[in-house]
Amino acid sequence: MQITVAALIVRFMERLGIARAYGMPGSHILPVYDQLYDSPIKTVLVKHEQGAAFMACGEARATGSIAACITTAGPGATNLVTGIANAYADKLPILIITGETSTSIFGKGGLQESSGEGGSIDQTDLFRGITRYHKIVERTDYLLQVLRQASRILLSPNAGPVLLSFPYNIQKELIEESLLDDIRFATDAPRICNSFAATEEMGRMIREARHPVIVAGHGCFIAGAQDMLQKLGERHAIRVATSLKGKGLIAENDPRAIGCLGVTSDGSAYRHIVDHADLMIVLGAGFNERTSYLWDPRLMANKRVIQVDHDATQLEKVFKADLVIHGDIRAVLEDLLICLSDFPAPAPPTLTAPEVKPRFTAIAHLFERLIERLPEAMVFDDNIILAQTYLKASPQHRYFPNSGVSSLGHAIPAAIGARCAIATPTFAVTGDGGFQMACMELMTAVNYKIPLNVVMINNGTLGLIRKNQYQLYQERYIDCDFQNPDYALLAQSFGIAHWRVETPADVDALFEHADLKDGINLIEVMWDKNVFPAYKSDR
Repeated sequence: MQITVAALIVRFMERLGIARAYGMPGSHILPVYDQLYDSPIKTVLVKHEQGAAFMACGEARATGSIAACITTAGPGATNLVTGIANAYADKLPILIITGETSTSIFGKGGLQESSGEGGSIDQTDLFRGITRYHKIVERTDYLLQVLRQASRILLSPNAGPVLLSFPYNIQKELIEESLLDDIRFATDAPRICNSFAATEEMGRMIREARHPVIVAGHGCFIAGAQDMLQKLGERHAIRVATSLKGKGLIAENDPRAIGCLGVTSDGSAYRHIVDHADLMIVLGAGFNERTSYLWDPRLMANKRVIQVDHDATQLEKVFKADLVIHGDIRAVLEDLLICLSDFPAPAPPTLTAPEVKPRFTAIAHLFERLIERLPEAMVFDDNIILAQTYLKASPQHRYFPNSGVSSLGHAIPAAIGARCAIATPTFAVTGDGGFQMACMELMTAVNYKIPLNVVMINNGTLGLIRKNQYQLYQERYIDCDFQNPDYALLAQSFGIAHWRVETPADVDALFEHADLKDGINLIEVMWDKNVFPAYKSDR
């Protein structure tokens, strides 16, 4: 049966298992939107296309499934750039559908044209560096190959954003619906298996170590290895630190957890690794600037190193390992538990819990109550500095830091996308600077009745910039301070609840009276702009 290309695009999305599409219509993409009218795929109208990209990122991060956004040509596509760059850096499976002017007017100066002809914007060049695959589909005779390539990348272990742009006239052409039968819509990629001999060597090195430490990263989430990590720690008393993106792989109140490794953390994991560890096992952690304390050589000194990763490009990228295993992390840990089945657990060294700084009491108390009062939750965080130390994440309390390209304004739309997909209490943590980049998307939450809690730190400044200017630039403050609106009135105008937090007692009142599961709340945490986190930047 013949259907329009617009209809085929929607059927393609349905077969990929896409549940919703975030975006904003425009005339050049209306044929696809018209087909979405009768589709089970839900559409979410955003306030800005960047929000659509971040919402798709949030859904993909929370679910591990393919998410989608859809926009019109020209500015509709260009407004996606930061969000798509974020998805590219985080290797998120995002399908982006954009419209384009009709092919008959390419190069003639059509409104919002981005074909690259006749001096128009070249959308292919624009997205080339931030997508795994990008194609303007100018004919239908190669559409099958395009969709095969798109599905292959979206379903691959190392996924990333795919952008397909369809000229207006192509969307209205007819094509055989059976074309979709020749596309694979389920991943059948075999797990990357290491040799059992390599895992036996790993087990031997653990047996020889007195104080082994695991550094677990986001790759463990990708592999679904949380339970294997827990078993390994429990059976063999191996201490576990995580990267920022791996935070919560094991419950951080577990006696084996030594905290989140990173320059903005409380330093407990760093001190334990430097002072005690004689073997470091890096599982799916990229060891980037934050995690590695700017690649501090003391983390690797006087110890053996094992690195396991499913992504070959991460292996020995920034450090030399004594044993490298390119494999599926879950499969490696399953084999390792067999290798260590007769190995008794050594006595781990005693840890000293870090002291909570009094100046952070209110926010620390808020994070403590979140863990105590909510059996499960999702936290999307623009700030990261406070949560990295004070939020005790777990597999039930998922933490999603501002990773990717580390863009402010990500937390609110990303949290909305995640909450669309998963019905659990959801928090977006942001500063007042980041809040003002994306606060309009709160109306998206209102319009679709999406429960959300926004924790906004109000200090009237771009806190990281002011801290750096205080520490490194002799207090020569420029373009960091600003005046805030009355957030109680702003929340009232949005039709959402507002809570002002200054003390731990205010936090207790919040958790006693606020609807943090099904309501939309703006939680304003007051902060002195001259109180800075203890860590020092180098730039």
